[in-house]
Amino acid sequence: MLKIDSNNLKRHKKYLFLVIEIIFSHLIAFGQQSKIDSLASVLLKGKEDSNKVKALNSIAYELRNNATPDSCIHLSKKALSLSEKIKWDIGIGESYSNLQWFYMLKADFATSLNYGFKTLDFWINLSHEKDNLNKDFIEKKISSAYAAIGSVYDDMGDKKALQYYSIAIEREEKSSDKNALSVHYGYMGNFYHNQLNNYNKALYYYSKALVYCEELGQENRASFWLGNTGTILVTLAKEKGINAYKRDSLLDGAMSYFLRALKITEKIKNKRWQAALLNNIGSLLTSRGKYKEAEKYLITSLSISKEINNLTNIIEAEKALSDLYDLTGETQLAFDHFKNFIAASDSLKSDENAKSLTLIETRYVQDKKDIQIAEDKRRQKITIYSVSAGLILVLLLTIFIFRSYQQKQKSNLLLSEKNKIIEEKNKNITDSIEYALRIQTAILPSQKTVNQYLENSFILYKPKGIVAGDFYWMESVGDAVLFAACDCTGHGVPGAMVSVICHNALNRAVREFGLTQPAKILDKTAEIVLENFSKSEDEIHDGMDISICALNTKTKTLEWAGANNSLLLINHEQLTETKADKQCIGYNDNVKPFTNHQFNLQPNTSIYLFTDGYADQFGGPRQRKLTKSKFKDLLVSIQHLPIQQQATELDEFIVNYKKDTEQTDDILVIGVRVSS
Repeated sequence: MLKIDSNNLKRHKKYLFLVIEIIFSHLIAFGQQSKIDSLASVLLKGKEDSNKVKALNSIAYELRNNATPDSCIHLSKKALSLSEKIKWDIGIGESYSNLQWFYMLKADFATSLNYGFKTLDFWINLSHEKDNLNKDFIEKKISSAYAAIGSVYDDMGDKKALQYYSIAIEREEKSSDKNALSVHYGYMGNFYHNQLNNYNKALYYYSKALVYCEELGQENRASFWLGNTGTILVTLAKEKGINAYKRDSLLDGAMSYFLRALKITEKIKNKRWQAALLNNIGSLLTSRGKYKEAEKYLITSLSISKEINNLTNIIEAEKALSDLYDLTGETQLAFDHFKNFIAASDSLKSDENAKSLTLIETRYVQDKKDIQIAEDKRRQKITIYSVSAGLILVLLLTIFIFRSYQQKQKSNLLLSEKNKIIEEKNKNITDSIEYALRIQTAILPSQKTVNQYLENSFILYKPKGIVAGDFYWMESVGDAVLFAACDCTGHGVPGAMVSVICHNALNRAVREFGLTQPAKILDKTAEIVLENFSKSEDEIHDGMDISICALNTKTKTLEWAGANNSLLLINHEQLTETKADKQCIGYNDNVKPFTNHQFNLQPNTSIYLFTDGYADQFGGPRQRKLTKSKFKDLLVSIQHLPIQQQATELDEFIVNYKKDTEQTDDILVIGVRVSS
């Protein structure tokens, strides 16, 4: 145990009783006690600084599974108070996070949700305000905060949990954070199990979580996902109508998972989860008619749950004991435990708690709207200046359109027919934009050039307006034909302006720098585009998504790279999709070299490059988005047709699908078939 120096006690009396409570109020394993002794000694030494905050939060975390939630809350509030006093940002954020977790253990969901939103807002605001902090650290904290809010909603039985879990997992998969994924894959498994009864998906996420737990040696987390896997196997057995008194592989498997998890919890002294597992084992034994053995497990579960004041486990243990005694004919005991079950359940569903939850969520939604509005305003401060001869020309055309509009406004006083004025004004604007179309058409490869180098091919190109943000590109270098489908930010005149810059950058990468490998071309193109944008005084976030190929017409080998847009290969109606790098040609937070992919093509393989316009078109009887999945199915269904006829089929399909619905975006699909 910790030895307390008398001189230190005189200097730090306000921590004395806190340390005594920590050491003597809880039954703690020797290894854990040694760690707590070391942390408690920090409280009795030195000044009030970040080390004391760390000690308070760490002790609360160590006690989370064995002490009452109130004890952990007491420690975390002291950590929060001290962090605010010394103005230590990280300590404040960690304390908020701990309080969210401990109030959830107490089943006080209103307060837990309040601290969860506080935690998320705190880290997001800190990431904007402080440039000197570790950005990766802050990003991990933001992801964890999303998952923590999801876990509160999950415990409440609210399907909003899926939204927050999904955000957390998407962020962590991008950063390959195995430690966080070992937790949040498990949380997602819980959601699919408890909320949606989708047991296959639940088992899938539990298995993914267990892989990381085993790799990282995380016994405590592994025990959770083992126990939850056992619970699903019990449920599946019940759904199949299996006679519980007979041996069955599902029930035997469930018992095996429960016992493995229980062994871990007993080893690491995790009382909260130990109580839940004891209850699961007792309930399973009850269903198999082993009442005496089941009673021991359930009574122990209830005792531990009361010791640590875990209301959720108390409710489950009381209900399980009531069911057990009902089966054994001990009606008085069954009635007593059922009364206890009702009383505990009522305290969990109080009206005051429900009102608090509503108020907290309403306030948070409004706060998030305000934050989003401010963020949108910040991102909208983007203007494109002259960066190339082509861009200057398009800008001049825009000025011409504006002057034309002014002249027609002045002539308003002289003309009596307003319809004639509008008609003439629109004609002038259209004429100007059509002139811009001539300029943009000039940068596209001609049909003659396409047929010369890609004889067995088609290009389906349907701009939303007269000019477009989508464009296709082609170059021939030796035996290789380079071709690409490109999607610049926006559509219409703004998209066309960006397309001029990106087209010039592609040409320079190949012609000036002599590059032929698709990934290297994209790296250099991105560098040139950013160099052009940097000439602007304002921050420009426009850019281009692209799918680019280098096809050797002699060897039938294909090299490919993509920025957000993928590649589809179809051979004998078997479709293979190769995913693109998740970054655009333009501004990215974490720039990485693009990935080069190489394929040896089989005879009669079809290659498809495309932008997102086709799959994003709305239409059909219910006015829904076509989706990429249906687009791929459509490509497979027309493989028996010659490649040029496929373009006709794709065009007719999308026209019939959208009917009178306005086209939502530029459409570009390129198809190439490799002959035998």
